[in-house]
Amino acid sequence: MRLPRSFSGWTIAVFGFLAFALGLLGLISPETLLVMLGFEVLDARPAGDYTLVYMAASSMAAVNMGVYYVFAASANYTPFFRWTVPFRLVTFTVFTTLVLTGAAPAKFFGVGLWEGLGAVITGFALWREGSLLPSRQNAAQPT
Repeated sequence: MRLPRSFSGWTIAVFGFLAFALGLLGLISPETLLVMLGFEVLDARPAGDYTLVYMAASSMAAVNMGVYYVFAASANYTPFFRWTVPFRLVTFTVFTTLVLTGAAPAKFFGVGLWEGLGAVITGFALWREGSLLPSRQNAAQPT
């Protein structure tokens, strides 16, 4: 595996590594992750409470996503970098809305901020590299 070869690649690699690490933390110690996110940790879970199942599923998704991001950064797959920007901004919007409406605790805003700030930094890096928009030159070539 190669190190990222661009500023935008490094933004993706760092995001991927953090997603992977936090996903592992959620699998190993879901209570720790719940506390970090500002959620209440119960001593005993009532019947029908699937919090730990959801934590395992979302943590496994974060592990997988982290691996995808690191592999994309290693391959310098710029189209993937571009795809992440709008979707991470949508995630920022949804997570921030959850906090503002009281559906999620205030600490959960950190997750939204991580997504939004990461998207802006990746977008800036792509813009600076002249890669924010796909090249029309390749699309205009006849097949």
